[in-house]
Amino acid sequence: MTAPAEGTSFAAKMGLVPGSTVWEVGYDDDVAEEVGAALASVEGLELVAEDHNDVVDVVILWWRDSDGDLVDSLVDALAPLTDSGVIWLFTPKPGRPGHVEPEDIADAAPTAGLQQTSTVSASRDWQGTRLVAPKAKR
Repeated sequence: MTAPAEGTSFAAKMGLVPGSTVWEVGYDDDVAEEVGAALASVEGLELVAEDHNDVVDVVILWWRDSDGDLVDSLVDALAPLTDSGVIWLFTPKPGRPGHVEPEDIADAAPTAGLQQTSTVSASRDWQGTRLVAPKAKR
């Protein structure tokens, strides 16, 4: 995956570039349409189904507080990533149904072998946390 072009678009903030393969997990009718628009704005981006079994550059993981064990889901999301791949963990913002406490993400990420690098506002109701494997593990 190459570096994103300079710019402030949501797709660029997510590191989405032409030719990226993106695996989206946990999609439901409550997700942020802005993320779908960002995916659609990248020419040549390949969005693969949840049953995909090959490597991907980006995992988009939609997560709500009631979705089960976050560590297990992060480990599952980490498995198909390329060495330079990233996981975007999208969670409802505070006060929204399914909100995930920041401490829960901060605890789950290192347990799954990941570190947080940044957070973005995806929409009025959703925020995204960028997670990567530490360089020493790549």
